[in-house]
Amino acid sequence: MDVLSDLLHRARARNAAVRQLVQRPPWSMTFAEAPPLTVVTALGGRACLRLDSGPGTPRELAAGDIALISGVTGGYTVADSPDTPPQVVIRAGRKQFLDGTASVGQHLAPRTYGDGLPGATTLLRGTYELRGDVGERLLGMLPPLAVVPAGPRTRAALELLSVEVTQEEPGQDAVLNRALDLVLVLALRAWCTSDSGARTPSWYGALAAPAIGDALRLLHEAPAHRWTVAELAGRVGLSRAAFAARFTALVGEPPLGYLTGWRMALGADLLRDTEATVAAVARAVGYEDPFAFSTAFKRARGLTPSQWRRQAQRDQRAR
Repeated sequence: MDVLSDLLHRARARNAAVRQLVQRPPWSMTFAEAPPLTVVTALGGRACLRLDSGPGTPRELAAGDIALISGVTGGYTVADSPDTPPQVVIRAGRKQFLDGTASVGQHLAPRTYGDGLPGATTLLRGTYELRGDVGERLLGMLPPLAVVPAGPRTRAALELLSVEVTQEEPGQDAVLNRALDLVLVLALRAWCTSDSGARTPSWYGALAAPAIGDALRLLHEAPAHRWTVAELAGRVGLSRAAFAARFTALVGEPPLGYLTGWRMALGADLLRDTEATVAAVARAVGYEDPFAFSTAFKRARGLTPSQWRRQAQRDQRAR
């Protein structure tokens, strides 16, 4: 499994949600609480998007453009125009209408609302609830807002998602989840390789680089293996010194530092999501000695594995 697929697979909860708005301008919707990762696109019209935190300049979305919103602390507003006053605020899954004429919210079809009148914009919004430390690791790879220009590959995936979101057939949730995954991965690829002025993120360059991408895949495929820099270098056909220097330059940390961080993320999620003993978790992430794992974990997280597990369980009950 490649690294990006591994991160998405481990980080994404199963309750991805897709909704569609078919609304004639003027319209404006504010989402007061942004989930960890959101995909927004306008089809058959234009839209603008503004984050509540950070730079306040709205980003225009032409038909087929895709916005990726990740890890924002506040909410965001999507509207047909930056000049349209707020009409609806959605908070905790409930709509608050801010003017008496707003009609956003009329049910048109499964997962679809709006007015459906001629000249309407179709807005697709998909959300992910990422889980655990692996989810945080994925969010750390993305900017708060990335806009991906329309393209033939993403357009085909969006058309599929737009058709499926209005259906109600056996296995529909599974189809929507996979279609949303496809849109997300194609959008990430397009954003990382676009010439829109955004600099290619270092992590994507590392994944695509000869030898270094192979080494990252090895670390993700077998995190419990007792890797050494020399073995990794031999497996990808580089000298030890050349491999260590190139890995550090592209990834931003040395090979064994990356491996330790990945093991700590996997261990934290196992402690949170399973009843495995600390010794079992230690073995699963490459530590034969649970004391060595506990020492490394406390250095990384500030708590022992047992303390961290109790804290994580309290946090889950409080939600």
